Amino acid sequence: METVSIVLFLLLAVVVSGAVARMMPFSIPTPLVQIVLGGVIGMSTSHRVELDPELFLFLFLPPLLFLDGWRIPKDELFKDASTVVELALGLVLMTVIGMGFLIHWMIPAMPLAVAFALAAVVSPTDPIAVSAIAARVPIPKRMMHILEGESLLNDASGLVCLRFAVAAALTGTFSAGSATLNFLWVAGGGLAIGVVVTLVVTRVKAWVTKRWGEDTGSQILVSLLIPFGSYLLAEHFHASGILAAVSAGVTMTYAEISRQALAVTRMRRNSVWDMIQFTLNGIIFVLLGEQMPGILAGARQTVAVTGHSEAWWLAIYTLAIVAGLATLRFVWVWASLKLTILRKAKRGVGVQTPDWRLIAATSVAGVRGAITLAGVLTLPLTLNDGTPFPTRDLAIFLAAGVIVVSLVLASIALPFLLKGLAMPPEPARQAEEDSTRIAVAEAAIQAIERHQHALAETHGEADIFADAGGQVMTLYRERIEGLSERQSAEARTGDRLLRDFRLVGVRAERAALSQMLRGRSISSETARKLTRELDLSEARFSSGAA
Repeated sequence: METVSIVLFLLLAVVVSGAVARMMPFSIPTPLVQIVLGGVIGMSTSHRVELDPELFLFLFLPPLLFLDGWRIPKDELFKDASTVVELALGLVLMTVIGMGFLIHWMIPAMPLAVAFALAAVVSPTDPIAVSAIAARVPIPKRMMHILEGESLLNDASGLVCLRFAVAAALTGTFSAGSATLNFLWVAGGGLAIGVVVTLVVTRVKAWVTKRWGEDTGSQILVSLLIPFGSYLLAEHFHASGILAAVSAGVTMTYAEISRQALAVTRMRRNSVWDMIQFTLNGIIFVLLGEQMPGILAGARQTVAVTGHSEAWWLAIYTLAIVAGLATLRFVWVWASLKLTILRKAKRGVGVQTPDWRLIAATSVAGVRGAITLAGVLTLPLTLNDGTPFPTRDLAIFLAAGVIVVSLVLASIALPFLLKGLAMPPEPARQAEEDSTRIAVAEAAIQAIERHQHALAETHGEADIFADAGGQVMTLYRERIEGLSERQSAEARTGDRLLRDFRLVGVRAERAALSQMLRGRSISSETARKLTRELDLSEARFSSGAA
């Protein structure tokens, strides 16, 4: 019952955190609110959450990384692939090496392998925390896509580096040659296993569905099991379960193109995954807050390892690590942008030098979050000989401090840096969407005509089929005409004004529907169906107007 009670308190804190963050008179990241609520839970109860590190890693990371890989915009990711790879791989390696030596130099009592491990866990960034910070000062779309792509890959690369650092700490030896070969197998094997598992599962699922129909609940459950299955299979073959979960998520996008699920399945599955993402990320930050009282209570013992007696030295080390991370990131982003400009200049493409605030914003946006906490908690409790893992509590304290300080720093600096920042205009997507709708409507008309002729030849009575098919084709033709007229009208009037009018109409429809439902002039089933259609319309127009 104690475990169940703690879990319920954690879930309640996640629910309350969103409301509290919205109630605040000033913008504050939801993760910070969750950390504070977790701290309240930690101080108000004598029970402590003690998770096995490997269990913690297995429970939280596979679904989160799988979902990131599944939902990240692939076109945007490939368009900025070089920038993403430079940040996700090059920056991570430089961070692990540079910060590892810096931490070991600052804290000689921390072995070099443990310093590298700490540097590895603080290298991945957390785009969810950035999104929460930028709720009132929206991050430019392209910048956000780069941050998302970077996070997707540097989660894996940082945790793979952590794996090698921990192995070196446990064995006391490190070979660059064997580590390189091992890295190739760990990375390549993990990526391949994730792809294979997803393709096999989706093919089998499609075959079963084709023969015996589709069950929505089973389809959703299968999507939940894929990341865990990929992770376990990869770890069984000593490959990277993290990369397997990432590649499984990326593959899921393409696997479903040819094996589409029912519309109701997709909508319900999206809702389930939204809830899982919100819950897992929230619980991780609440857990961080829940651990903070214990971590702070042991600060005096922790700082004693470094040779000091004053606990404020831990704050100095934390600030120094955050400053080092920000400096390395700023230098790397600046150099990466310069290289991109030079490459495009050689191809004769004119590129405008970016504002320094954009570089600074990209650097500050690299906040640490859930992956850093999950990674540092996976540090072993003991070495191979049974002795305690050296400076483990210190590493956890510094990682937790980096998360909190980076969140606070970004919440203050990012809105200031992004306010009034001139960005290159984003291409309009409404014209692309309308053109696509016209194209699919034309394809539908052609298919209806073919089906109409085939039925007439087979069954006769061409007039009946012509009338039924004509009615449906008329609907498609009206849709095409409406979209064509809207394209010309929006070119004259602008997207926002028309969307505002559409939202007014949708809300009026909703009010009339509610009045009819209260007056019991329509059935609840009809009201439910029309409400769903209005929800979809309002979501579309609201997102377009945002």
